[in-house]
Amino acid sequence: MATDTGRRSDDVEACVDAVIDRVGKTITLGLPLGLGKPIRFVNALYQRAKVDPEIQLHIVTALSLLAPRGGSSLEKRFLTPFTDRLYGRIPELAYARDVSGNRLPDNVQVSEFFFKAGNYLNNKSQQRHYVCSNYTHAVRDLMAQGVNVVAQMVAPGELADCEGLVSLSCNPDLTLDLIPELRAREAQGMPVALVAEMNRNLPWMDRHGAVEESAFDVVFEQPSTDYPLFSAPEMAISPEDHLIGFYASALLKDGGTLQVGIGSLGAALVHSAILRHQDNEHWRAMYDHLRIVERFPVAATDGGTGPFDQGLYGCSEMMVDGFLYLMQAGILKREVFDHADLQALINRGELSEQVTMASLDVLRREQLIDSPMRARDVAWLVRLGILRDTVEFRGGRLLIGSQSVDGNLDDPQAREAIESLVLGSRLKGGVTMHGGFYVGPESFYRALRDLSDERRDQICMTSVNFINHLYDHRFGNQRLKVAQRLHSRFVNSTMMYTLGGAAVSDGLADGRVVSGVGGQYNFVAMAHELPGARSIVTLRATRQSGGKAVSNIVFNYAHCTIPRHLRDIVITEYGIADLRGQSDEQVYLRLIRIADSRFQPGLLKQAQKAGKVAADFRLPADWCDNTPEAVRAAIAAGGDADVFPAFPFGRDFTDEELTLGKALKTLKAATATRRGKLWTLLQAVRARDHDNRFASLLERMGLAQPSGLRAKLDQRLVIYGLQLNDTPTDTGNPEA
Repeated sequence: MATDTGRRSDDVEACVDAVIDRVGKTITLGLPLGLGKPIRFVNALYQRAKVDPEIQLHIVTALSLLAPRGGSSLEKRFLTPFTDRLYGRIPELAYARDVSGNRLPDNVQVSEFFFKAGNYLNNKSQQRHYVCSNYTHAVRDLMAQGVNVVAQMVAPGELADCEGLVSLSCNPDLTLDLIPELRAREAQGMPVALVAEMNRNLPWMDRHGAVEESAFDVVFEQPSTDYPLFSAPEMAISPEDHLIGFYASALLKDGGTLQVGIGSLGAALVHSAILRHQDNEHWRAMYDHLRIVERFPVAATDGGTGPFDQGLYGCSEMMVDGFLYLMQAGILKREVFDHADLQALINRGELSEQVTMASLDVLRREQLIDSPMRARDVAWLVRLGILRDTVEFRGGRLLIGSQSVDGNLDDPQAREAIESLVLGSRLKGGVTMHGGFYVGPESFYRALRDLSDERRDQICMTSVNFINHLYDHRFGNQRLKVAQRLHSRFVNSTMMYTLGGAAVSDGLADGRVVSGVGGQYNFVAMAHELPGARSIVTLRATRQSGGKAVSNIVFNYAHCTIPRHLRDIVITEYGIADLRGQSDEQVYLRLIRIADSRFQPGLLKQAQKAGKVAADFRLPADWCDNTPEAVRAAIAAGGDADVFPAFPFGRDFTDEELTLGKALKTLKAATATRRGKLWTLLQAVRARDHDNRFASLLERMGLAQPSGLRAKLDQRLVIYGLQLNDTPTDTGNPEA
């Protein structure tokens, strides 16, 4: 039986009715990107629109997540058991599946400002309706689309004994700024509706992420249908990724700030940073083996080699699971405070986390408190932990229990009493991580749910407009942000990089969108504004296309995401290119130096033809060993898989799935050309598993006893792919 207690209802159809009653049948629905979409409510509203053509539904969002299904019969055989295991209890986002299959009804439109990379390259509808927007402009652009309904999954306050509150948890990034914008429109006479869908599997995140439940007009709550969170499995880290991550770890400064994105390149950086901190001797041996200082002096001037004694502070639009690993490793521990003057004193070393009478003297000298102390001083000092949390201010004196203390810092007796009775022990209330949203593996969500109160309080999920640029925001002005973000390293990946210094991260030359700009431009631009900050763009030197290796460092390209005047640091598996402030000739040469050696001569020739490099320049011998073999040799010298494992932070794939995944990837590469496809089919027809080495793997693919021509061919293809890899138990990259 449906229940309705004011705002809350356990009937999703009643929630849809309530929204239509408020705003009518023309609905522009704003949804959080990624994890925070309220699937039960959205599916009910979408289904209502499908059966009622009078409803005009425009969904505006980003990163609509779907479980992969695979294209070929082999991919489906591989993925179906895996996706059933990971996503079988999660309701599918119905509109997203229909978008993927080009089945949206005429009265429904979906516009996204960020795609899952490559998902909609050939989807003409989504390419037409894509909205190109910097992350910090997303709220503005959502409002320009006429959003009148916002819906989000939230964590109920009961999880944290916070009755009357809900947590935006995984997605305060835009919602914190959308709520007041919608309320302002409502005040001007435009009907709006804000919808929350409770889910007790969502970790409770406090601070900025906790808002009044009354901020929402409609709250759907039905615990019996709460579903698990959509997970993004850990991806394998290749040897190339590990070297890129290692070079990036050499550019981190102790006491600095870190932003990093999702994927294997970000995970590789986190792994190498932990290695540097916990096994510094081993890390230094690899550092010396690669001759990093000799070859790339920027590592000496802008990086570091020691453990992270002061620690790092995380400030990243996406809080990836790597930040939690850094916290657990004792690296993510530099606390920042929401007071610019206080933060400046900490930065200069005039205040430390340990509280003494000198702490009060410094604050008084800087005129941040008065003497005698006043009520506002005492309240602030208690909040910071400088005074004990049991201290009160009454009648001009400091009270602790039955004892009364004079707050005059010039009185020796008062100072002695303050020190012995009311002084705290260490600063409190600091934040080690500001994040805008999160998506990750199930183990990450579980770890967030299991955080101690102390650890959770060090994480502040907040507005992306606080994180992604330096402009004043209600959570902190520019002066505060600059004070907090010491030695910032903004680490982002790209697809291609031009010799002129432009990054190609989100689209192709023909205009098709691969993913989206997201926050990359914001972080790169911020790196050029903050003192001591650096933008680090990472990419693999090559990719496979049509069965051949292709350079990702190119002479030029007909699309760019980051313009050349914002060039800074670029890293491939072959090293570091420091481009900031360099002449064009140096930029071209430094990028050629970290390109794959198979493509260096061609790139140099193009640069010389364009007059960007002297005609008599010749590639130095020590530039010309940029080969896959050199990468493998470097990883082996560093300890191979024992030190640089494919899955340092766990995995969702079984051993059998890893083996099969590598075989399918090998087959995919072998069939990239027409000739390769014919040759592979010919070899597969002849393939046999005579000694039953692959019996369990064929069973996993449902091909132990194939029936029908297609299944029999699939069986032979799998056998051939496994034979190409020459081992039944290899644990390589599962991407297929």
